[in-house]
Parts: sequence; C-alpha cells; structure tokens
Amino acid sequence: MNNSSNNHKKQLLAKYWLLSITLCVYNMLSSLSLFAQDGNAGIQEATNKVKGYFDTGCDLMYAIGAVVGIIGAIKVFNKWNAGEPDTNKVAAAWFGSCIFLVVVATVLKSFFGI
Repeated sequence: MNNSSNNHKKQLLAKYWLLSITLCVYNMLSSLSLFAQDGNAGIQEATNKVKGYFDTGCDLMYAIGAVVGIIGAIKVFNKWNAGEPDTNKVAAAWFGSCIFLVVVATVLKSFFGI
C-alpha cells in the first residue's frame, strides 16, 4: 500500500511539474508577440537610438576638444615664455586642432540632418 501511495505521489508530482513547465513556456511564447513590430517601426526605432548616440558622441567630442585646448594652451604658453623658436608652429597646430574638432562635429550634424 505504501508503494502504491508513493507511485501515485510521483505521478501527481510529475503532472504538476509538466503543467508548470507548460505554463512557463506558454507565457514566454505568448509574450514574444508583444515585442513584434513591423519593419518600418523597427528601422525608425534604430534611427532614433543612433541619433541619440550621435548627440552624445558630439558632446563627448566637444568635451575632449576643451581638454585638448586647455592642455595645448598651457603648452603654447610655456614655449612662449621660454622663448623657443617653434612657438608659432605649436600655436598654429593647437588652434587648428581645436577648430577641426568643432567644425567636424558641426558639419556632421548639419550634413546628416541630426
């Protein structure tokens, strides 16, 4: 009798286990349709995310340009005070690199309409 009771409990446990697994799989598969969208909506969402990354990247480029500008200005100042002959060349390179960073970010924004 005890052996029969154990078999019945095992069968009942197996049925509950199968039912719970089936419900979990059903819930996962039914929720996948909630994320489905047509191709245009997917492309539009990807475009919006890339635009957001581009704005962040441009802000990062401006911040890097500011740091490079400060470091370059200190370098030019030290060369100028030391009376080194290549101060004009270093100043032109520093100023050109700062202008380049700002112009590139602005041109890319206006060229791609972002």
